[in-house]
Amino acid sequence: MTSGYFEDIEVGDIQKAGPYSVSKDEIIQVAKQFDPRPFHIDEEAAARSVFKGLSASAAHTFAIFISLTNQLQPPVRALAGLGYDELRLPNAVRPGDQLYLEATTLEKRESKSKLDRGLVRGQFRLHNQKGETVLQCISSGFVARRPDAKASTTT
Repeated sequence: MTSGYFEDIEVGDIQKAGPYSVSKDEIIQVAKQFDPRPFHIDEEAAARSVFKGLSASAAHTFAIFISLTNQLQPPVRALAGLGYDELRLPNAVRPGDQLYLEATTLEKRESKSKLDRGLVRGQFRLHNQKGETVLQCISSGFVARRPDAKASTTT
């Protein structure tokens, strides 16, 4: 895949992004604003929790995931995301973690009603420096078609 247009994407293509460095201060700051539970904002309370230490909230982890999707290489000419399926957070994100994103194209099809785009479905895996998955999901989205391809299509 070179141009990022729909026509250049192949099933099995892999894109990567990262690292994203997660700090203790960021975990606490984001949690105070969006998910102020003790195990996200207080180290002592977090040590007594099921997490056994400070951990990023699900909202924070998802925000990091979204940020890294915009840095995937090679880039894709994404028009719009359509949703996330099978979203899982199997391991906690901790202060000091380095996060990496890997996306694998699962399927693609041309839009029957919009000639300027195709639909791409992919498996996404966000993992830390130890290789532990911290977020995984399947996502679908519209990807721009090459301008010359739109003119020659009659579907």
